[in-house]
Amino acid sequence: MTGCDGRSAASLVQGAERLHDVVVVGGGAAGLSGALTLARARRSVLVVDSGRPRNAPAAGVHGYLGLDGTPPPELTAAGRAEVLRYGGGITSGTVTAAERLTAGGFRLLLDNGTAVAAGRLLVATGLADELPGVPGLAESWGRGVLHCPYCHGWEVRDRPVGVLSTGPAAVRQALLWRQWSADVTLLRHIGPEPGDRERERLAARGVAVVDGEVTGLEANGGRLTGVRLMGGRTVPCRALVVAPRFTARAGFLAGLGLETAEQTAGGRVIGERVTADATGATAVPGIWVAGDVTDLSGKVIGAAAAGVNAAAAINADLVEEETDRAVAARAGLGREVLR
Repeated sequence: MTGCDGRSAASLVQGAERLHDVVVVGGGAAGLSGALTLARARRSVLVVDSGRPRNAPAAGVHGYLGLDGTPPPELTAAGRAEVLRYGGGITSGTVTAAERLTAGGFRLLLDNGTAVAAGRLLVATGLADELPGVPGLAESWGRGVLHCPYCHGWEVRDRPVGVLSTGPAAVRQALLWRQWSADVTLLRHIGPEPGDRERERLAARGVAVVDGEVTGLEANGGRLTGVRLMGGRTVPCRALVVAPRFTARAGFLAGLGLETAEQTAGGRVIGERVTADATGATAVPGIWVAGDVTDLSGKVIGAAAAGVNAAAAINADLVEEETDRAVAARAGLGREVLR
């Protein structure tokens, strides 16, 4: 689809829509890294971004070598600038539906009434966090209410940490967070009673166990100070660890026959993801995925790497298609000469 002059040879028009080599759905680390790689490969690439990143509440991106602590908006702005520098395009909008074109490729409908078309899709829409049903969790999500110690553990080190139990994995969570603080409390809430061996392990690490359902959060000046239990007791904590259920943001792909599947971690189901191979290729030809939409427990730096890998696979796939087309055209030209 791309000629040697770097311009898209796919100047096909579906209505008033230009058919891009690739449309990237999602403008986070995975999507922008994929778009950057494709733009540098001289592909016609467009990023469709809703502007609602999952990590917006976080103060900084962590574990990203060379950029640790960078505020998410700064990382996004830098990525966008790099994509534009190499000729990629970015447009605002949310994809509401997708359909396969009879001539090949895909057509995406956006919430603003417009549509875009592409030969290939890279879906990097991330995931949605479904939090436990405790009032106040959503308002403090990504700040006082946390789930990943590798993303936020250092920032709450040596502070009182509460772990909200909603399932059997809470004991493992509490022992893991003990690495960052000696003051960790397992809040039984609606979770199961720890067994004898679990209680022994918790006690050996100095993790307290508190019975009672959590009914709300206490805060001072916007900072979490504790949790309220049914009956009125308050348990002090500066961070509350929860175990959300993660759901891939991929509903718009259902019309193309692409479905989600459960992902497990630590012996429990953590949510629904779009399945793909190591390159991000899905069961639907022409569609790749990268980042949280297919790896529910991934980190930002991993999402960025996945975007690069998927983009390289997409470019290689396009090269194969273009080469097949060129071979067919050359053979046709040869037959014309022989006539």
